[in-house]
Amino acid sequence: MNQHLDISPEVKAALEAGKPVVALESTIISHGMPYPKNVETALLVEQTIRSNGATPATIAVIGGRLKAGLSREEIEYLGKTGRGVAKASRRDLPALVARKADGATTVATTMIIAHMAGIKIFATGGIGGVHRGAEVTMDISADLEELAQTPVMVVCAGAKSILDLGLTLEYLETKGVPVIGYGTEELPAFYTRQSGFGVDYRVDSPAELAAMFRAQRELAYKGGMLVTNPIPEEYAMDKQVIDAAIEQALQEAKAQGIHGKETTPFLLAKVVELTGGDSLESNIKLVLNNAKVAAQTAKALCE
Repeated sequence: MNQHLDISPEVKAALEAGKPVVALESTIISHGMPYPKNVETALLVEQTIRSNGATPATIAVIGGRLKAGLSREEIEYLGKTGRGVAKASRRDLPALVARKADGATTVATTMIIAHMAGIKIFATGGIGGVHRGAEVTMDISADLEELAQTPVMVVCAGAKSILDLGLTLEYLETKGVPVIGYGTEELPAFYTRQSGFGVDYRVDSPAELAAMFRAQRELAYKGGMLVTNPIPEEYAMDKQVIDAAIEQALQEAKAQGIHGKETTPFLLAKVVELTGGDSLESNIKLVLNNAKVAAQTAKALCE
């Protein structure tokens, strides 16, 4: 085991017994939602995973230690501290460990720590991707590179709709990452169920997902697998409403000179503001839906 990694007793016991475990990120706690909604959601996601037969392992960096499995107090700390906790991607881990600092893990960093701990399935909201205008800015999320090199299945509601979804799919294809639609042949766009872009394969059950991921591992591929699970229809937002809010948010980000890793938190917060909070509620519902599918898949993988 990595010398900088701490696995909680609950998660360690589940892994040693060959029981299903699902990793969860912590950026959504510190940077994705306001307090106390962030803590309430994090605990509800963990509860959803337990009720579907798996053990949750929320991941973060605390005091320079890589944590796979957080206590309620640690989740509360991340939620209250909010953006005072560093947003930690792959490039940030050496500095955080050396300085004994705290970090809320992105999709990329959660994958890294989950793999270190031996956790194969990870549930999140939406992945990062190729940002609009990336042909000029070169702003491409490290999440895509991590999917290309770390053997973890990521269950999400697609790429965040603030991104260039077409270029994100092209990038994933170049890197050889399978993009699987859970019950859909179309890439979901986070707040909405449709994007106009197709996925590589459609899968309709957790058992089928588990079989496909098991085959990928047996083929000794170094990368991961992306499972895109549409937001439940009753919680999906009107595409015209969300597209208009995203367009305005993008214009404000450009006017204010927002760039780099501050872009996504700014845009998501602005979209929440412009939609009167509707997008936040949709965000919560889609994360819970992903947690359910991930837990059922992890369970199937262990059978």
